[in-house]
Amino acid sequence: MAGPQPPPWVHAAVLLCLLGLGGAIEIPMDPSIQNELSQPPTITKQSVKDHIVDPRDNILIECEAKGNPAPSFHWTRNSRFFNVAKDPRVSMRRRSGTLVIDFRSGGRPEEYEGEYQCFARNKFGTALSNRIRLQVSKSPLWPKENLDPVVVQEGAPLTLQCNPPPGLPSPVIFWMSSSMEPITQDKRVSQGHNGDLYFSNVMVQDMQTDYSCNARFHFTHTIQQKNPFTLKVLTNHPYNDSSLRNHPDMYSARGVAERTPSFMYPQGTASSQMVLRGMDLLLECIASGVPTPDIAWYKKGGDLPSDKAKFENFNKALRITSVSEEDSGEYFCLASNKMGSIRHTISVRVKAAPYWLDEPKNLILAPGEDGRLVCRANGNPKPTVQWMVNGEPLQSAPPNPNREVAGDTIIFRDTQISSRAVYQCNTSNEHGYLLANAFVSVLDVPPRMMSPRNQLIRVILYNRTRLDCPFFGSPIPTLRWFKNGQGSNLDGGNYHVFENGSLEIQMIRKEDQGIYTCVATNILGKAENQVRLEVKDPTRIFRMPEDQVVKRGTTVQLECRVKHDPSLKLTVSWLKDDQPLYIGNRMKKEDDSLTIFGVAERDQGSYTCVASTELDQDRAKAYLTVLADQTTPTNGLAALPKGRPDKPRDLELTDLAERSVRLTWIPGDDNNSPITDYVVQFEEDQFQPGVWHDHSKFPGSVNSAVLQLSPYVNYQFRVIAVNEVGSSHPSLPSERYRTSGAPPESNPSDVKGEGTRKNNMEITWTPMNATSAFGPNLRYIVKWRRRETRETWNNATVWGSRYVVGQTPVYVPYEIRVQAENDFGKGPEPDTVIGYSGEDLPSAPRRFRVRQPNPQTINLEWDHPEHPNGILTGYSLRYVPFNGTKLGKQMVENFSPNQTKFTVQRADPVSRYRFTLSARTQVGSGEAVTEESPASPNEATPTAAPPTLPPTTVGATGAVSSTDATATAAATEATTVPTIPTVAPTTIATTVATTTTTTAAATMESPPTTRIKTHESALPPSSPLTPLLTRPSAPDEQSIWNVTVLPNSKWANITWKHNLGPGTDFVVEYIDSNHTKKTVPVKAQAQPVQLTDLYPGMTYTLRVYSRDNEGISSTVITFVTAYTNNRADISTQGWFIGLMCAIALLVLILLIVCFIKRSRGGKYPVREKKDVPLGPEDPKEEDGSFDYSDEDNKPLQGSQTSLDGTIKQQESDDSLVDYGEGGEGQFNEDGSFIGQYTVKKDKEETEGNESSEATSPVNAIYSLA
Repeated sequence: MAGPQPPPWVHAAVLLCLLGLGGAIEIPMDPSIQNELSQPPTITKQSVKDHIVDPRDNILIECEAKGNPAPSFHWTRNSRFFNVAKDPRVSMRRRSGTLVIDFRSGGRPEEYEGEYQCFARNKFGTALSNRIRLQVSKSPLWPKENLDPVVVQEGAPLTLQCNPPPGLPSPVIFWMSSSMEPITQDKRVSQGHNGDLYFSNVMVQDMQTDYSCNARFHFTHTIQQKNPFTLKVLTNHPYNDSSLRNHPDMYSARGVAERTPSFMYPQGTASSQMVLRGMDLLLECIASGVPTPDIAWYKKGGDLPSDKAKFENFNKALRITSVSEEDSGEYFCLASNKMGSIRHTISVRVKAAPYWLDEPKNLILAPGEDGRLVCRANGNPKPTVQWMVNGEPLQSAPPNPNREVAGDTIIFRDTQISSRAVYQCNTSNEHGYLLANAFVSVLDVPPRMMSPRNQLIRVILYNRTRLDCPFFGSPIPTLRWFKNGQGSNLDGGNYHVFENGSLEIQMIRKEDQGIYTCVATNILGKAENQVRLEVKDPTRIFRMPEDQVVKRGTTVQLECRVKHDPSLKLTVSWLKDDQPLYIGNRMKKEDDSLTIFGVAERDQGSYTCVASTELDQDRAKAYLTVLADQTTPTNGLAALPKGRPDKPRDLELTDLAERSVRLTWIPGDDNNSPITDYVVQFEEDQFQPGVWHDHSKFPGSVNSAVLQLSPYVNYQFRVIAVNEVGSSHPSLPSERYRTSGAPPESNPSDVKGEGTRKNNMEITWTPMNATSAFGPNLRYIVKWRRRETRETWNNATVWGSRYVVGQTPVYVPYEIRVQAENDFGKGPEPDTVIGYSGEDLPSAPRRFRVRQPNPQTINLEWDHPEHPNGILTGYSLRYVPFNGTKLGKQMVENFSPNQTKFTVQRADPVSRYRFTLSARTQVGSGEAVTEESPASPNEATPTAAPPTLPPTTVGATGAVSSTDATATAAATEATTVPTIPTVAPTTIATTVATTTTTTAAATMESPPTTRIKTHESALPPSSPLTPLLTRPSAPDEQSIWNVTVLPNSKWANITWKHNLGPGTDFVVEYIDSNHTKKTVPVKAQAQPVQLTDLYPGMTYTLRVYSRDNEGISSTVITFVTAYTNNRADISTQGWFIGLMCAIALLVLILLIVCFIKRSRGGKYPVREKKDVPLGPEDPKEEDGSFDYSDEDNKPLQGSQTSLDGTIKQQESDDSLVDYGEGGEGQFNEDGSFIGQYTVKKDKEETEGNESSEATSPVNAIYSLA
């Protein structure tokens, strides 16, 4: 707890600091500052706008103002200068502008009627009062007149007009007889709002008296009486009081004809009425008829406002208090009796005199600062705004280049000392005006402290305390705190600095003791003050008194041993039954005990030890039970057994009062154990019927007590007797007693304002119980407004214990008030409580920086989020080491909301780290930001063993398997070592692309020596998924695989497999071609997942990872959504297909012709090629030709010889190397080669190849030839 309370001026200074931070400073009331600082005038007191005075008294027109230097005053009357010095009856009070007009020496007050206005001026400006309209009260006499008797037929309507003389203000009207007896009024006879007396139907008994109208004038305290009316009633039946007055059908019995209602006031079927906003609306309908009509009120298109509507004058008048615009509309009254009904419609229009939305406030600035004055008002019709400066229209004032007028706002830029002035805003319409003064003062004041220097504050250990440091300066200084004259500014952790500069220490520890220095700084200098904080040990009772049962006459000791801070003075006192204990001569009080000698029955009760110092206290309680002497019976029988007492009986209530009652009862048998206490309980039948509550407790020696009661409670009492054995059964209840009502004397407690959603604030409170309601229809007036804007109060009437304010900004402070109200009135003004609207997730931390000063250390720094959207509860950092595609174990760190730095010690110099940082509020973690540690210049490219995966196959629907996609991506993007064997081709066909792609993929039989190098260009450079492109699946570890995508043009369905726990949640993360990343959280067992709002024809990369551990992730797959194009594809046009077929046919014919020519070119007649004659032994001589070939077995042109002597195909498909060998060829009779060319299809060789070669189109033509 804090030390002694500071003086009141300290609170004023703290309030000043709060106002200063809001942009407008009020000069402190400290005389030293008031005398030093210049200040334009400010009106502090003035008379009301409509000032009505008593002509018998002197006239007083008030006008007071403050300023430095003190202002001087002058007046205008009817817009002309009023020379006070020339009129001997008029004087002005000293140091004030208040006018005093003295009539003791004669004079007529009516001569001074008019419109007055006060001007307060010093060298910095002029302030104006309102225009005060002075009127003298008038109470004219009633004109003398002789009134003839009023003759009327029985049953007819009658109006007795009052017509009082016009007075100022209007008199109060009431009717009496000439003998000063009040006229009895009911629904048949009543007085209207205009003062007339209305008879709905006249009865013969109405002529028993005369009727006189009386007018009471407020200021003169006089009553004027009109000459009385004499009423004569003509009747067909003699008056008989005993026989007909109470007849059930009195009118028929007296021969009065029954008739339907008709309106006496207002006349006709419709009328209109105008009322000003904030005033009371009074609607009146008075009807005649036989029998007397009943009046009911309605509003067209809605209900009457139940919280503001009241019925008066026997339902003939409807009053709506404090009307607003929504009360306008059509109201109608319905007059009905058994003969029929009639109604009258009243059209209500609500107008409004000007009322403030933003009243201009005084503006105090430093030289060079900017500011603005705002004057916003509303009304009906819309009011006009006129600006004045020092009492003169702004248009006629000297030009000021630093001032700009924009309608209801004046903007000041680069203000200087010469800009000081008082500005008036006058807003008016036909119903009234508002006038406000606001000065602009330019101050340059160095900081100064406003509290005593070197204060000492002592506080108990582990308590909370606040150190105040009130200050003043212009420009508004900034305040910082330091401890023991060194270290950084104290803010955060156990310290919290408020807007006004006060330092709060949330939990005092021993190390918090020391000297705290507050330093206030602005551009003109600085000031400082010191506060010495001493931490004291708490006061604790370590050996408490214990409950004891002793015999009468013995000695008893109650222990109370205390441990306290030795520097504090300890005081030990005792209470008995919660009242101070009188220490008589039978008692002895020591520091650590209380001894009672010769215990008596009156000593029985509860004893409380109170150990206190000037800073804290501790209490401990024990109960002392005193037993009577137990003597052995002479007859040897055992003592009678003890039991609980019998219940009290015969409860009686007497001395009935407004707030108290006396309850008396007859005790029951104590059953051999004296009654020690009586407990009185009560029950009420409104809030908690049937529930009994303890009311009070009385000693066992009494059987009558006065009970204090609360208003408007229907009480019922019962009594319970208590002895050492236990409690009796409750007595039978007493009769009920209801107290009269009253306005509440308290307001609900525990008022809170907390947001349940980001756009609301729920206001709750503990409802008042039956003993604090004090009246019927208990309700609560809830008021709220934004704290920083100081807007007008919003209000609502609530019958429960909560109210939700909707459409609020995220996490802003509100001022809240909850006031109790019942039908008797409102409770006291409630305290203002600060609540906050709902929080939201915070934005991402700003400027997340990752630095690596050396290979062993990584430093992280960040700034607080730009939009916290609530109370920051801390930061969450997730980071995982990775080496190429291999991820390490993810680690999580949580930080306090004030920590913005963190250092990571690297486990090895090769791995890099990926960091993900997010801020937390009470709602949850907000948007995250991800950074990676920088790569070392000499860091080797990490490698990883390829996964054992099957080939990838994508069907025509575009479904992609993540396992296959990983292998495909790895083979497509990788540079392979020559030791990787070849595999069969993998074909990927999609409906999006019209081509067929052949891609090499890793086989399931890949040897362990295979290495894959991943290119970072597989994904966009900014993609966080890049390191996961070739992540292998590990069936023996927790993993996610077989991610399948079924895309359409604008959506895609996702499924996957995993070996994680059954309750695991997942996150689907995908990135489009524009590098826009999105995530979709997925609950456990919620497959398939549909991604919506995709773009047709766009390429997406996707992965699935565990929500709890981002390191458990699938590999990355790529898919393309279908492209919807309304244009006809040229490849599907008939003319294009026909053209392509014709071209292909021509090419095929040309290839056949070339082949035939070439094959025929190998035959030559012998005689054309050789000059040597053929021998008869030549076997080819018969047809004169032979097959031309090189005798040295040279390879054909277009082929080359490999190192091992085999012939390999190079570039031309015309090579015959891969065709039939040796004797398999066939020759015709003329020696030409006519064997069929065949493609080499060695089965074993084909099976041993890693990839097969497609058949050449030329070879196919050879085979056809």
